[in-house]
Amino acid sequence: MEHILLAVTGFASGFIVAGGEVALMIGLGIITRFIGVTHTAKHIRYYEDAILLGALAGTILTVFDVRLAAGAWILGLGGLFMGMFVGGWIMALAEVINVFPVYFRRLGITKGVSWVILAMAAGKTLGGLLHFYMRWGK
Repeated sequence: MEHILLAVTGFASGFIVAGGEVALMIGLGIITRFIGVTHTAKHIRYYEDAILLGALAGTILTVFDVRLAAGAWILGLGGLFMGMFVGGWIMALAEVINVFPVYFRRLGITKGVSWVILAMAAGKTLGGLLHFYMRWGK
């Protein structure tokens, strides 16, 4: 009986968290922004499938002790895609709350805004690579 109660509680909690994540993605306009930037509105079904499969794969890899013998390159590729996803979330959130216009107005930056954003992205990427290369997380 205890296992059934735990399974139902875990399943219900998963639904709540998944619903909150989807609501946040829709509220921030992440998916619509990606579709608009890439001009791929005719492939909306692929976006839906990728989100579902990504959530399923993330759940399986997080909950269960899955070992993948694919090599370091697959780990790097996965890290690249995960970093792009998290970067997309951060940029969407910053765009929604108007961080960049306020930031640039306060600093008096009127030219080269795209270069500043690219420099921030490059700095974040290089910082992450340095963090993992130097093994600072251990």
